[in-house]
Amino acid sequence: VFSYPSRPDNKVLRGLNLKIPAGSTVALVGSSGCGKSTIVSLVERLYDPQEGSVMVDGVDLREMDVKAHRRRIGIVTQDPAMFSGSIASNIAYGNASVTFEEIRAAAVSANAHGFIEDFPDGYATDVGERGTQLSGGQKQRISIARAIVANPSILLLDEATSALDTDSEKMVQEALDRLLGRHSVTTVVVAHRLQTIRNADAIAVVHKGQVIELGNHETLMRIKNGRYRSM
Repeated sequence: VFSYPSRPDNKVLRGLNLKIPAGSTVALVGSSGCGKSTIVSLVERLYDPQEGSVMVDGVDLREMDVKAHRRRIGIVTQDPAMFSGSIASNIAYGNASVTFEEIRAAAVSANAHGFIEDFPDGYATDVGERGTQLSGGQKQRISIARAIVANPSILLLDEATSALDTDSEKMVQEALDRLLGRHSVTTVVVAHRLQTIRNADAIAVVHKGQVIELGNHETLMRIKNGRYRSM
């Protein structure tokens, strides 16, 4: 059970129960405001639930060092955080030991190397305050490269392609598919376009703060009058 501190009487999650096997990809779908992004915030431990717990490898997140927990998480959001500085430093952010070769390899995998090389200063290009020198699709691909460099055990994709035009979405989706195929990473995907999550190991349909349907695409499509089937 969870409600935001600013609105304690409004329960965003109501007895939600969801188990995600290690190494699997689980997609969260549902209408706006149903609690999908809140689940991602709880996995990041930006908040703690008022009742119940969020557990990773059988351990309550409240018992873990929050910095150590976040170091093993890769995040790609609709509006990824960019920091004033070079493209290379944004890809390496939070990873002091990464080499330029690793940064470049990550950019290649993220479909970012081409546009980076088109800038006169290449990887030394200053992205500007909050990435103002980059387009939405470029910021997304930098964010994916950052996640690749971090080599996370947990990957959170929150509406990662929702704000992009068709061409940019294709480039970003290809990069995401490549990232998911790299190693056994546990992935939580918040999606608005169902075609992007059809191949997920499981799809959780969230409605009014609860999981009301759970299964893969084929299973959910067989539920007569099911909410997923009607989306």
